[in-house]
Amino acid sequence: MRNLVEIILPDGRKRHVEKGISLLELSKKYQKDFKAPIVLALTNNKLKELRSHVNEDCKLEFLDLTSRDGYRTYLRSVSFLMIKSIYDILGRGLSTKVIIHHSLSRGFYCELKGHEVTEEFLNEVKDRMDELVQKDVPFLKRTVSLNKAIKIFDENFMEDKVRLFNYRRVSNVNLYKIEDFEDYFYGYMVPSTGYLSNYDLLKYEDGFILQFQSRNKPTDIAPFHNQQKLFKTLKESSDWGEIMDVETVGALNNKISEGKINELILIAEALQEKKIAAIADTIMKDIDNKKIIFIAGPSSSGKTTFAHRLSIQLRANGLKPHPISVDNYFVNREDTPRDKNGNYDFECLEALDIKQFNTDMMNLLNGQPVEMPEFNFKVGKREYNGRVLQLEKNDLLVVEGIHCLNDKLSVGIPRDNMFKIYISALTQLNIDNHNRIPTTDARLLRRIIRDNTYRGTNAEKTIAMWPSVRKGEELYIFPYQEKADVMFNSALVYELAVLKQYAEPLLFSISKDKPEYIEAKRLIKFLDYFLGVSSEKIPKNSLIREFVGGSCFR
Repeated sequence: MRNLVEIILPDGRKRHVEKGISLLELSKKYQKDFKAPIVLALTNNKLKELRSHVNEDCKLEFLDLTSRDGYRTYLRSVSFLMIKSIYDILGRGLSTKVIIHHSLSRGFYCELKGHEVTEEFLNEVKDRMDELVQKDVPFLKRTVSLNKAIKIFDENFMEDKVRLFNYRRVSNVNLYKIEDFEDYFYGYMVPSTGYLSNYDLLKYEDGFILQFQSRNKPTDIAPFHNQQKLFKTLKESSDWGEIMDVETVGALNNKISEGKINELILIAEALQEKKIAAIADTIMKDIDNKKIIFIAGPSSSGKTTFAHRLSIQLRANGLKPHPISVDNYFVNREDTPRDKNGNYDFECLEALDIKQFNTDMMNLLNGQPVEMPEFNFKVGKREYNGRVLQLEKNDLLVVEGIHCLNDKLSVGIPRDNMFKIYISALTQLNIDNHNRIPTTDARLLRRIIRDNTYRGTNAEKTIAMWPSVRKGEELYIFPYQEKADVMFNSALVYELAVLKQYAEPLLFSISKDKPEYIEAKRLIKFLDYFLGVSSEKIPKNSLIREFVGGSCFR
């Protein structure tokens, strides 16, 4: 009689399978129930690659490319396939370096050092990628000692990884291999190259875009939208990181270990203040017309602190800014639209009284006194408590809200009277040249810390609500970011080393049986790359103070 183990599926069904069977073999039996290829599995709430085996009774759930972790695995695997293909064509040497910089329009913006990027070259790389996919080459994983890994990276001219692993506390490192090419990646891989499809390479600026399939439409390559303003902001940050020699986590750890972090903090903060002052100066150039400053950005971008600091710069120019929150124009609770699940949809534009907002703004622009509303979130009603505002010669309005870049919000206000600002934490730092840090990770860590400190919400609840927050951003913020007159990057190159000490205890508090544990574990592993930095030397007006406490604006 064969040795069997019991698996429990998400719907409660129980099955007995042969002990030692691979998840890959099992996944083929359940693939028909999924709309996209299965690429990962959850066993007892722990992520596993499909080449793992079932050796004990467990709860089992398969994840396809449309799941959050499955899609991350796809992005990572295609990136590895691309890097391998480039090195197959150019060879490995000191003069050739592939760098995955940042996300842009459902793709990654990449650069190639030591070789010109042409359409012909990209076609050659794409052909090589397709060839490897057709061959269905396995992604092999092996575990080596830390010293062995550093030696391999050094021999393959991967200085960024040597820097990174000089500060690792682990004894062993997992390396991935396609044919003869071996590399390190933060996260899991698909079983083989045959799982990959629907990708493209597009020439863009000085580099190229590795474009991916849509998460929700896995049979289609996501269309590329030229986000020129966003790219310029990201590129400027990346170039600054290169000049300061803090492009990667290993380089940042070098600054910390060499005692240069305080100088880096001062430089990073000075750069942000300089940019805020420049925005104020731009507004001043057309102050006779620009009377309403709109500020929008995704969650935990630091909008509150930015608005305060911009207001200070405007006051230094002799102006008197008046802050206005669009949230005060929520319709009464009973009039709020509901989503498809019957819950109140506070994120949609229709949750605001657009007509009243535009009426009030125009009356203010015309010099008339306006009684300003305040939304009472406890009772769910807009109230008027006698606060009257009337603009004088040097007055202007600073309006903040998630819909501030949407023309439908300000439909009754002349465009010449508006100055629109988009703010987001667009981190220029990457783990190494091949492992990027998603800007959403930095924002999630900011929010976990802030929610715990100021809102009494634990990390488990913040992580649980994050997908809903992200969905709202995708619908109501990101589509309008290119409409901004100026973009402001609120990320600070040193911040993750500071956030580490605040976030880790909160993440460790999530128990292993909770759905949010998977994401918490991923973030804990991510933060382990960083040396910690005390918040003691951070200025009181820093954007980071909005999250870790001690801000002069609270």
